[in-house]
Amino acid sequence: MNHNKRRLGRGLASLLGTEEGGFEPSSLESAELMHLAIDQIDANPYQPRKQFDPSELAALADSLRQHGMLQPVLVRAVEGRYQLIAGERRLRAAMEAHLHQIPARVLELDDQHVCELAMVENLQREDLNAIDKAVAFKGYLDKFGGTQEELAGRLGLDRSTISNLIRLLELPEEVQDAVRSKQISQGHARALLGLPDQDSMIGACRKIIADNLSVRQTEAMVATGVPTPARTRTVRIDGAHGETKAPHLLELEGRLRERFGTPVLIKARSKERGQIVIDYSNAEEFERISALIRG
Repeated sequence: MNHNKRRLGRGLASLLGTEEGGFEPSSLESAELMHLAIDQIDANPYQPRKQFDPSELAALADSLRQHGMLQPVLVRAVEGRYQLIAGERRLRAAMEAHLHQIPARVLELDDQHVCELAMVENLQREDLNAIDKAVAFKGYLDKFGGTQEELAGRLGLDRSTISNLIRLLELPEEVQDAVRSKQISQGHARALLGLPDQDSMIGACRKIIADNLSVRQTEAMVATGVPTPARTRTVRIDGAHGETKAPHLLELEGRLRERFGTPVLIKARSKERGQIVIDYSNAEEFERISALIRG
């Protein structure tokens, strides 16, 4: 792990280095330091992290109330306002602490550098899940072009790390959700890619969770073949095993996941009553889903 962090550190330095037309590492400290009103700072549109631990934010907010913000966030000026580059956990915690102003260093960076810095900042934190990393890498390549090898070089990673993560996006949405919620690991997910179709992947994923299989056990199961699963069992997003579910409800869950781009769970209480639970992880996602519902 320390080796990876050293590599990521060099990646960050290269992003701010003169060879890329950016800042020398020393000029990060010399960039203009301002105290900005929180309501003048917009979120980073390239933020790869979709979920933030509420307990961590609460603890950080308590610290900010007592000691203030010691490390400035990084921002850039955009159309008369400021857009966050790095420091979203601190910004969210400052909002929770009801601070009015926070220290910020103002940099002049283009979209590509902002995207790269956001990825590097989050890759240094161990709790960013593999699917969010994969989405960030693929989104970067789709928007800015280049090869996986070039991106790996800019971030200080091995090319195989990026390619293996992006491959996880070939998994069905249900399996990706299981990775996001840490019901299965990245190692489990990679093993499932060896199965021939999405039904088999979903069935194997459910078996991993139900039987608490290790990665090695999963690899052995995939090597011997997994029967096509019956579509009458579901696993709740929170990790608990659900009751037997009718095929048409499972199909509807799948369609709703595709429609809203987020986990959806249908809980049938009886033949006539139940709940539809639509998951969202931040304010922007809430607004996006609300707009889809309103049409």
